[in-house]
Amino acid sequence: MTEFTTRPEILGTFGVVTSTHWIASAVGMAILEKGGNAFDAAVATGFVLQIVEPHLCGPGGDMPAVFYSKKKDKVEVICAQGPAPAGATIEHYTSEGLKLIPGDGLLATVIPGAFDGWMLMLRDYGTMSVRDVLEPAIYYAEQGHPMLARVSATIKGLASFFETEWPTSYATWLPGGVAPEAQSNFKNPVLAETWKRLIAEAEAKTGRENQIEAARDAFYRGFVAEAIDRYVSTAEVMDASGARHKGVLTADDMANWRATVEAPQTYDYHDWTVAKTPAWGQGPVLLQSLALLKGFDLSAMDPAGPDFVHVVVEAMKLAFADREVYYGDPDFAQIPTEYLLSEGYNAERRKLIGSQASLELRPGRVPGYDRQFDLTMGMLAEVSGKGAVYEPTMSHLTEKRGDTVHIDVIDRWGNMVSTTPSGGWLQSSPIVPGLGFALNSRAQMFWLKPGLPTSLEPGKRPRTTLTPSLALHQGRPTLVFGTPGGDQQDQWQLPFFLRYVHHKPNLQAAIDMPLFHTTHFPGSFYPRTSQPGNIMVESNIGADVLAELRRRGHQITVADPWSVGRLTAARRDADGLLRAAATPRLMQAYAVGR
Repeated sequence: MTEFTTRPEILGTFGVVTSTHWIASAVGMAILEKGGNAFDAAVATGFVLQIVEPHLCGPGGDMPAVFYSKKKDKVEVICAQGPAPAGATIEHYTSEGLKLIPGDGLLATVIPGAFDGWMLMLRDYGTMSVRDVLEPAIYYAEQGHPMLARVSATIKGLASFFETEWPTSYATWLPGGVAPEAQSNFKNPVLAETWKRLIAEAEAKTGRENQIEAARDAFYRGFVAEAIDRYVSTAEVMDASGARHKGVLTADDMANWRATVEAPQTYDYHDWTVAKTPAWGQGPVLLQSLALLKGFDLSAMDPAGPDFVHVVVEAMKLAFADREVYYGDPDFAQIPTEYLLSEGYNAERRKLIGSQASLELRPGRVPGYDRQFDLTMGMLAEVSGKGAVYEPTMSHLTEKRGDTVHIDVIDRWGNMVSTTPSGGWLQSSPIVPGLGFALNSRAQMFWLKPGLPTSLEPGKRPRTTLTPSLALHQGRPTLVFGTPGGDQQDQWQLPFFLRYVHHKPNLQAAIDMPLFHTTHFPGSFYPRTSQPGNIMVESNIGADVLAELRRRGHQITVADPWSVGRLTAARRDADGLLRAAATPRLMQAYAVGR
């Protein structure tokens, strides 16, 4: 049977790059053409995405990556998720009259992690220089890039707020007092100058690795950190709480932090092994969902039918409920990940998946964690509201909230990278004077109640939603994939992966199938709301399927066709054939290769 796809699955043997913007994908491919490897290409692609999708990521953001290095013959994770500053205490935030950390502004900022993560990747796994990977971004910041319609709409919607409250953002995003129109040529010359100065400081040293270390120093212990410190120490800006607050991030916080390389969390599912971030990210929820779904005959189900959607959604509700109670920074709390992935635990949890939709948040009980369970559930009952306000990636939701980007790269040597950069959106906080970029708002992941894995503490990593994926087939690194979308990231990756494993479409066909997700559990983003029993489903799944899901008790929000998710994926076959695909949704993502 011929598979329906909106685009061809890209095939080749030299290299493939797929990302959430066509220009960024082309830049990554150009790096491969110049002799760079997958890591060089991922770094250059990441910096360009900060320019062309500024509403989704920026230099002040964060970046996790899961990757396979052919040289090391090893799957690893880079954690470039910056932790909370030394001054970020529950006592300080509650003294400001806050019950939740605002979703924007300076109090929501943690240490910017992305730049150090990119430089770590470049130094230890790449081959190129700082100049090589930054020059494409400098070009588009200096010479301009086509303004996306969604970015134009975001800026126009925030114009009066920027003018009144965040004048540095007004000057950057509305040059001359005029919001850029869609498809106009937009420039960020101040950011271009920041990168050029950083390259100059790097090239004052000799040797590739010394230059990369000098670039890291310039950002975290030099002129970039100094500019951030000057601004944050004096600025008092309006945020989502409706009040003005000063931030707590300092140059000392930045100087004392570095990105790290660590082992992934993995789970074996049939003849695949999926590698994700540990529980400082939400990655293990996909693994928990797989552990639950291993007991169902998904191969016998229609991959776009009501049985499939129902079972997958109910499994995700259980996995995400556990995320709320047990996930957090493993450096600060004991995370019972192995227990949560164990067969005995999931055999009991699997019994909760019945014929009707669940309407309650049902985390499991882990021995020795009763106090944490009770504390979390009591806190959620106290602060969580109703109504979904998640980090959206769908075109039918508000343009004013930030989101994320994604990159997958495989080179001719077999190196593989999956990375989901985010944060530092143009909506997240004001532009730092003299730098041309904003800080992040990742601290909103923390709770202002002590005693939880996700309680705010200095030096602790927020439980990020960023969750790239790498899968090994019969022990061989084979597939990288991911998507933007906050709490929805693993919810869109899961049906993609299940369909690919059980029904064996090509990558593009698997991405093109109708998508769905639930807003049943508390969102990770301010104001941390939920919609018990709700699922959003693309209408092209069919009226009969929607009717049957309603009969089973699901509260359905019908989305327009081709409006949910921004998946990309790339694969390397055992014989060296490379494959890549990108979603047609929003008409931005593209896969390239040869």
